[in-house]
Amino acid sequence: MSRICELAQENAKRHIYIRGTSVLGISLGLFLDSEGIGFDGFIDRDQTKQGSIIYNDYFCVDISEIPADSFVFVAVSSKRAEKEIVAELQKLEIDYADNLQDEIKECQKNEELFLKAFFIDRMKYVPDLKHPKTFNEKLQWLKLHDHNPLYATLADKYEVKDYVAKKIGSEHVIPVYGVWERFEDIDFDTLPDQFILKCTHDSGTFVIVTDKNNFDRQAAKETLERSLHVNYYDYCLEWVYKGVKPRIIAEKYIDTLGKPDSVEYKLSCFDGKVGYVTVCIGIAHDSFDKRTNDSYDLNFNHMPWYASYKNSGKDIQKPEQWDELIELSEILSAGIPHVRVDWYIIDGIIYFGEMTFYTWSGCADFTPPHWDLILGNYINLPETAD
Repeated sequence: MSRICELAQENAKRHIYIRGTSVLGISLGLFLDSEGIGFDGFIDRDQTKQGSIIYNDYFCVDISEIPADSFVFVAVSSKRAEKEIVAELQKLEIDYADNLQDEIKECQKNEELFLKAFFIDRMKYVPDLKHPKTFNEKLQWLKLHDHNPLYATLADKYEVKDYVAKKIGSEHVIPVYGVWERFEDIDFDTLPDQFILKCTHDSGTFVIVTDKNNFDRQAAKETLERSLHVNYYDYCLEWVYKGVKPRIIAEKYIDTLGKPDSVEYKLSCFDGKVGYVTVCIGIAHDSFDKRTNDSYDLNFNHMPWYASYKNSGKDIQKPEQWDELIELSEILSAGIPHVRVDWYIIDGIIYFGEMTFYTWSGCADFTPPHWDLILGNYINLPETAD
């Protein structure tokens, strides 16, 4: 029996609280639920959380509100924060258990439990992973159950280029100058004056080099090596990244990308058919006030919703390559329940960007919220999956 269960049973006649409302604390709460062990709620010093429901009927309160005979599980990832919390509990003479990170991480090996905790932390409600209905719930289900080995190739920013070239032609693939396992292995002498360095196994790590002889190589090394040591799968169980080999690629620099007026076309596909197209203006992964997303149906009618990034309010023109974008996306997405295929149009030529299996990692903040359910109806979950 785990230390957590033993402590809970020893203190079963007392009021039990969890100090910490992030994924770690929520994971502990879900574990106690799964073991049939009752607890009273959560504690957090964040006043915006106090008085609110963390999940189900478990409220968050300030530490001053709990009964004197309470027992507290300290579930925070930061050792510094844990030390401060323990000092506070000792001052108030409240019994507690700390150093629980390893035990909770053992609980999190249950992938469904971890995904629920991750989802609750982001979306503030418990997902239905047995009978998912919304767009976000179905993406969590696909993380757990749809494990087609091909997806690792499509998620790998190096391997996917060869796949795309064979499927639709190399003219749609941004050229790669090289691929390396370590930053030290990069032969900068063979690279042009301008290029982009990216990691093959994650999302959002890149270094733009506009002058090979005058850029901060040490900063680039630190950025890329930090990413190389991270398994992107561990963050939110995006299964497609689990088997992707961490490497660095050097890609052709395209002057029109990575700027405030850059345009991306993201085509969300369902069983090989495009459902809608999102036109993104701005720098990828930029702050919500510096980038916009506008979604359109196949007839280029503007759809009345957005997810996190707001609509631009601009009169966006339908690109001349609209039909070709749809055709190419449907070729690449054939046989996949859901995948988003991203593109750029440069000098009239369509260039492949990447394939994304779990948009917003299945935690898209839809406005209005009912579009989560509407778009969920676009996804037909496979009857059988691994």
